[in-house]
Amino acid sequence: MELQNLKKQFRHQRIAVVGDVMLDRYLIGTVDRISPEAPVPVLHVEKITEHAGGAANVAVNLHSLGARVWLGGMVGPDEAAAKLYRLLRNHGIKDLFLFTNPEYTTAIKTRLMARNHQMLRYDQETTKSPSAKLEQQLLQKLFKSLESFQPQALIIQDYNKGLLTKTIIERIIDFCRKKGILSAVDPKRKNFFAYKKVDVFKPNLREVREALTLEDVPLTHDGLLMIHRQLRRRLQHRITLLTLAERGLFYADGRQAAWAAAHPRDVADVSGAGDTVIAVATLALSTGLLLDQAAQLANLCGGLVCEHAGVVPITWPMLERAWKSEIDYG
Repeated sequence: MELQNLKKQFRHQRIAVVGDVMLDRYLIGTVDRISPEAPVPVLHVEKITEHAGGAANVAVNLHSLGARVWLGGMVGPDEAAAKLYRLLRNHGIKDLFLFTNPEYTTAIKTRLMARNHQMLRYDQETTKSPSAKLEQQLLQKLFKSLESFQPQALIIQDYNKGLLTKTIIERIIDFCRKKGILSAVDPKRKNFFAYKKVDVFKPNLREVREALTLEDVPLTHDGLLMIHRQLRRRLQHRITLLTLAERGLFYADGRQAAWAAAHPRDVADVSGAGDTVIAVATLALSTGLLLDQAAQLANLCGGLVCEHAGVVPITWPMLERAWKSEIDYG
């Protein structure tokens, strides 16, 4: 498939994202001495940047590739939420439903960076789920907004920050099945097996080994295929996308299974790469791309964002530079 045709098709897609939104903050500077107070390096901060993270980063990736995006999440009544709103508006994302839970704190991940080296990360967050009353209010407003938006695909982005209760997960998947909406999930351990009958299930290797207690499974095609089959028995999903960090991406459904090798990269920061993979794969599948094409494209894009420090979305210029030299659809 030609890249320009793909670019045109992406502009016609409406993709919804529901999940844990957060603020990614970077303190960037240099280190040239050790603290006299303790044996730790002293970071001289030269720049502070903030980015939309988690499910919000998935939405930014989708919008960057031309799709129309709707984002649903939960925030607290705090300054971090206000900053997230501003960042999303600046990215051009206007279809938003960020439910304010008065008992919740918007998650902030702060990374201390000496050039491109991450020295430390500290998190400010609560992971409290909404009460039963707030949950019903959230679901009512969520589905009303989704009915109006009419997405072709919906991504559930789970970071175990409290929004995605089992009830909310089940209701969202049921909504997608009834409406014929392609559903995709990037899971975390707490609700790993709650995502039954989704279309696309995208864990990473560590998460799936822990969930299935398969630490000793060899990292081979047959070993990964066994993981896919065990997942499918538990979840009855359609497609497995298994991210393998520097080793690439394994994909499988009922008809095919293959390993898309990673492209050589000068890695600066892996933050947000999984967000890019689920965004690109879902967007590509929603346009009708075959699984192998969607997986190769997602694998390429996930690697490209790792060449940049901080959480950055995939862009068309980044993709166009790599397209001819690193991928060939014929």
